[in-house]
Amino acid sequence: MRFSQRTNWNMEESELARAHRLRVQAGLPIADLTASNPTRCGFAYEANLLAALSDPRALVYDPQPRGLLRAREAVCQYYAAHSVAVAPEQVVLTTSTSEAYSFLFRLLCDPGSEILVPQPGYPLFDFLAGLDDVRLKAAPLVYDHGWQIEPEGFRRAITPETRAIVLVHPNNPTGHYSKPWEAEALAELCREYGLSLIVDEVFLDYGFGTAPASFAAGLADVPVFVVSGLSKIAGLPQMKAAWMVATGPDTASVLERLEVIADTFLSMNAPVQCALPVWLEGRATIQKQIRERVAANLVELDRQLSQQETIRRLEAEGGWYAVLRVPALQSDEQTVLGLLDSGVWVHPGYFFGFEESGWLVLSLLGPEPEFSTGVTALIAYLGTHPGSNIKPNTL
Repeated sequence: MRFSQRTNWNMEESELARAHRLRVQAGLPIADLTASNPTRCGFAYEANLLAALSDPRALVYDPQPRGLLRAREAVCQYYAAHSVAVAPEQVVLTTSTSEAYSFLFRLLCDPGSEILVPQPGYPLFDFLAGLDDVRLKAAPLVYDHGWQIEPEGFRRAITPETRAIVLVHPNNPTGHYSKPWEAEALAELCREYGLSLIVDEVFLDYGFGTAPASFAAGLADVPVFVVSGLSKIAGLPQMKAAWMVATGPDTASVLERLEVIADTFLSMNAPVQCALPVWLEGRATIQKQIRERVAANLVELDRQLSQQETIRRLEAEGGWYAVLRVPALQSDEQTVLGLLDSGVWVHPGYFFGFEESGWLVLSLLGPEPEFSTGVTALIAYLGTHPGSNIKPNTL
């Protein structure tokens, strides 16, 4: 059998995955500091949450490429709560933000086109781009008293094949919200080079302070596509409901083309579309729990880190993750394997595109006792590691 080159992945189990699997199979304790699935983190969901799936209107097959009107109106109400006016005509429903990205790559790109993606960032885009015959180019995020884009680094990454810039707001895992000056810098690049801006706002509601602005408000003379969904907003990754919002010049033509793409698949099922307004309206219950959990774990992390000088937590403004700078005395993979032997499971920095050793990424979503235990084990391991008395003071 001959396979497509786009699926020519390395399917071998990684050393980290194998070590984790063997420890689980052996029944040895693991404090999981990578947990990102809210349905497995001990949150209390509404007892009748699934009742919304029994809406009798879902028995009628009404294939609407952009999604049922009442579901799209619910998305508009969500943005209204963020002080942004969005019309239902601007909204296209998808089963996931991954599908939304795929639709947008097909809308904007030809085979071999390039998309700029900030690094560090979530590695999902690698697979999506490959499946849609698109190439990714890294554009730099830099850290200087907080994360920020480097506009000239973005400019240097642009080529004649570049079609769009992807921005995650806030970034995963750095927790960096794009500031107005950054939005304008990216808008200027988009205007100059004829690019579109794709903005992922799945973590928008999980800021550590004042709620940031949504890019659904648009930018002058720039095509902006905002993607989001219930996975994070309502803590319901299993319901497979997401959307994109299109703003900017020639939106009517853009949406006509997106409608044809969506009509080709018609992937959104009726019960979920009927339930979406109910789940969005009830999002406050789960969001409150998640924010409280993240805040408590962040306080505990900082409390424990304050008692040592080896590890530094980088500033973040939102999201579910914390980035740690640790002594770069061995590869991040070896550090993670050593931590696993000590009973704690964390992400190595390279998983998110950090280019050098000395980075660990922790999820703040897990149960508080497990998180505290894991941080204690992490600090103990790094505290006994050779050279651990070296305080990292550069980034």
